[in-house]
Amino acid sequence: MPLALLALAIGAFGIGTTEFVIMGLLPEVAGDFGVSIPTAGYLVTGYALGVMFGAPLMTVLGTKISRKRMLMLLMGLFVVGNLLSALAPAFGLMLAGRVVASLAHGAFFGIGSVVAADLVAPDKRAGAISLMFTGLTVANVVGVPLGTLVGQSLGWRVTFGIVAALGVVGLVGVAKLVPDMPKPEGVRLRHELAALKNAQVLLAMAMTVLGFGGVFAAITYIAPMMTHVAGFADGSVTWLLVLFGLGMVGGNLVGGKYADRALMPMLYVSLGALAAVLALFTLTAHDKIAAAVTITLVGALGFATVPPLQKRVLDHAHGAPTLASALNIGAFNLGNALSAWLGGLVIAAGLGYTAPNWVGAVLAAAALALAVLSAALERRERATGTPVAGTAPAERPTVATR
Repeated sequence: MPLALLALAIGAFGIGTTEFVIMGLLPEVAGDFGVSIPTAGYLVTGYALGVMFGAPLMTVLGTKISRKRMLMLLMGLFVVGNLLSALAPAFGLMLAGRVVASLAHGAFFGIGSVVAADLVAPDKRAGAISLMFTGLTVANVVGVPLGTLVGQSLGWRVTFGIVAALGVVGLVGVAKLVPDMPKPEGVRLRHELAALKNAQVLLAMAMTVLGFGGVFAAITYIAPMMTHVAGFADGSVTWLLVLFGLGMVGGNLVGGKYADRALMPMLYVSLGALAAVLALFTLTAHDKIAAAVTITLVGALGFATVPPLQKRVLDHAHGAPTLASALNIGAFNLGNALSAWLGGLVIAAGLGYTAPNWVGAVLAAAALALAVLSAALERRERATGTPVAGTAPAERPTVATR
């Protein structure tokens, strides 16, 4: 595998760390700025919304310049955003820094996947893309817990400063190791937008929003939930996040393994079990051992949905997948933003730190309902021979240009 993949993995590691580490540092940030925990939760919501809107915007911009230059620009934004967060004298400026950093997220993974695939032989493309995404996975097992520990010991500003330094390493790595690649030709926005007329693409994105939202409803407020309800010490949040990260790794591997074999059954099982586990979390959060097990299961079940949902979007938008893929990454973060906001609402309403778990259970159950609806529509389309809405327009550019 080319060394350029290491540079991409480092960038993915930094992005994954900055996205998730804030959840373990919400009490420290809230206390430093004199705001409530629900208000501090806007740092999660703001980042997620930045990814949602930034993913398609930066992806479209990326069609105008070379991919290497675009990756460097994205890592530059990432560094600036994290430095602003680390040095922010007021909560509003830290929120702005989070949004700036988030603009790099979706497009980096979207464009980085294409670059990784182009760096190797056709029969090694999946492995190359997987290696890049390993940076994101490892971030949740190593980067986030260590970042939380550093933030609790030395201050949360130090954590964001270190993340910014990681971004500099990733930027230098891209500059030195990633070869120059010409800007993509023949990419037309109207062809990419045509794929969004496909009802199955939209349903898959909606499942992404609701299913992953279920995970973040609980995990966003994991620090106050575990310290105030389960009775863990502040320092214990670090290894609890390690358990969540290990669950993510396992769930992602299982979801990827079965996405090609039985995609919809995989979604039924993972989403149904996720809804049940989140509902039970309102009870298990009161016991340390049960809470630790539940956190691991939430990570595993939540990330078991990622490969099948991403594959479903790509399958149904195969004629023009670039924008749809970027938007689905944004959909994950829309789910994060929605659930963080709803979780903050129920806490602010006085329902307690376990109340977001009920929000998550409802969101996951809604995603399961959409999965059942999506499969029913697909069966009807196959039975009647009616093409999926939007498929023809998405494929038409290839025919029209010949």
